[in-house]
Amino acid sequence: MKASDRAYRVLLAEIVDGTLPPGTALGEVEQSTRLGVSRTPIREALSRLTADGLVEPQAGRGLIVTEVSLDNITELYELRGALEEQAARLAAQRGNPKKFVALAGAFESMTKLAIMGTDDIKAYYALNSQFDEAIDEAIKNAYLVGALRTVRMHLARVRRIAKDNPERLREAARETLLVLEAIIAGDAALAAHATHVHLHRSLTNIRATAPTHLTENGIANPRKGTDHEAP
Repeated sequence: MKASDRAYRVLLAEIVDGTLPPGTALGEVEQSTRLGVSRTPIREALSRLTADGLVEPQAGRGLIVTEVSLDNITELYELRGALEEQAARLAAQRGNPKKFVALAGAFESMTKLAIMGTDDIKAYYALNSQFDEAIDEAIKNAYLVGALRTVRMHLARVRRIAKDNPERLREAARETLLVLEAIIAGDAALAAHATHVHLHRSLTNIRATAPTHLTENGIANPRKGTDHEAP
C-alpha cells in the first residue's frame, strides 16, 4: 500500500471516530512526524480528505477538520434520502431476493431483544454494514455505490454525536426489516417508501438528541458524545 493511502486511511479513521475532532489543525510537518511518512504522502492524503469534505482551509490555521452542525446534518439527510430511496428501488428490481432473506431474519431477531447490551449494539451496526453491502451488490450501479459510500463516511461522524437509545435501535431494526421485506417481495415503490420513513425517523431522533452536543454551527464539545445513533 502506498504511503499516501496509509496516511489517508489513518487520518480518515481518526476524523470519523473523533480522535481528530472538528477544528483540529492538520499541519503537514506535524502529521508527517506523527505518522512516520514524508510530507508528500501527507499532502496527498490531506488533498483527498479535503475532496471528501472532511478537511477544509481556514485563514491563519492552514487545513482543519470540518465542523458538524445541525444544518449540515439536515443537508446530509437530504442527499441520503435521494440516494438510499433510489438504491432501495433498484435493489427490489435487480437484486436476488434470496440474498436478503437471511438479513431479514437477523434484523427480525434484533427487534425482539428485550434489552440491548454493548455486544448487541455492536452486532446491530455490523448487521447494518452487511445490509449496505447487500444493497451495493444488488443495485449494479458503480456511480450510485460510490455516492452512497461517501454519504456513509459522513454519517459515521453524525452517529458519534447522538446518544444510544435501545428503543430507537429496535425501532430502526423494525424499519430496516420493512425495507428488506419490500426488497424480497420485489416491490420497488414500497422499498423506497419504507426507506423514506426510516430516514425521516432517524433524522427526527438526531434532532432530538444532537442539540446537547452541538452548537448552532458545530460541535459544542467535540471530545464528548462518542455513542452512536441508530441510522
